[in-house]
Amino acid sequence: MNIEESVLKNDERIVFRLRALYRAYGYTQYKMSKFEEYDLYARNKDFLVSDNVITFTDTNGKLMALKPDVTLSIIKNSKDEGGVQKVYYGENVYRISGGSRAYREIMQTGLECIGDIDDYAITEVLTLAVKSLARISPDYVLDISHLDIVSAVIDGLGVDDETRAALLSAVGEKNLHGITELAEAAGVPTQKAEVLRRLVSLQGNPDRVIPSLRELVGNTPALERLARIVGALDQCGCGDKVRIDFSVINDMSYYNGIVFKGFVNGVPTGVLSGGQYDRLMRKMGKKSDAIGFAVYIDELERLCESKPRFDVDTVLLYGADADLGALSRAVGSLTEAGESVTAQRAVPEKLRYRRLMRLTESGVEILEDHA
Repeated sequence: MNIEESVLKNDERIVFRLRALYRAYGYTQYKMSKFEEYDLYARNKDFLVSDNVITFTDTNGKLMALKPDVTLSIIKNSKDEGGVQKVYYGENVYRISGGSRAYREIMQTGLECIGDIDDYAITEVLTLAVKSLARISPDYVLDISHLDIVSAVIDGLGVDDETRAALLSAVGEKNLHGITELAEAAGVPTQKAEVLRRLVSLQGNPDRVIPSLRELVGNTPALERLARIVGALDQCGCGDKVRIDFSVINDMSYYNGIVFKGFVNGVPTGVLSGGQYDRLMRKMGKKSDAIGFAVYIDELERLCESKPRFDVDTVLLYGADADLGALSRAVGSLTEAGESVTAQRAVPEKLRYRRLMRLTESGVEILEDHA
């Protein structure tokens, strides 16, 4: 870890690494204002992590909001052009923190891929989701689902909209008993309800799940696309960190196709969430398709952050009559070698240092070394 990273807090360090990752894949940074017209969020409250939005009235009388989300602003300002727009963001959003349950300014980072979304674009976004999790913790997993597969199975039950919504909720909770009760109440044949229960129960490594899924729903276009993409992830070396789990359910009025959620050990909720959101694009008057994800930095507060052993690598002591040039050269030499150093007349109280040095007429001498 270099000095620039070492002075950052854990969440800032993660954002720093994620931005570097996204730039390496050719994503350009998207910058936006802290404010957005409230109407944008009011029309899409179900898309937000929380519908608690901080609002104020602008000098022109418009109701404005401190942005609780970045994706909606990116879509609003996107153009329906050929090709694919690839952007990443590292912005402060304003929402209720999962840990404190109070309004906070929270760093959020993520990326969006908008335009002619093909299998490679989806694979790249999923690859970056895996790599993002790896930069947060070595102990992680990415769960992938396909809403078209889930939707087709539920459509086959022939239930009304209210029952459909309740079934989707039960799928998201892996509530097999609830699925059974809802199906029985709606008069769904036992055999059809069993297909949905088996779908929800299918979870794990794609190599094991895909063959079982083919037996259950057949070789549908949605399944074949899912199989191609998870197969490509495996070839990229990400396969052992990927699971198929059809309980990953995002709002179907916004999302379609492949959706996913990332988890790291030590945090009980997902720290990364994303998917294809063509329906949201249509709702906002856009013709392009889109896929993206966000990393919820506030959830990472729950990870145990190890406190560094030392506050600084080296304390360099100097006297009142020290040669300024020699002192400056000594400090510069230490920092150029990748060390952090503080030059002091006396050792600061309670400062934890790895090494204590002193500038003398003949050079620099080591007084203590706790390495």
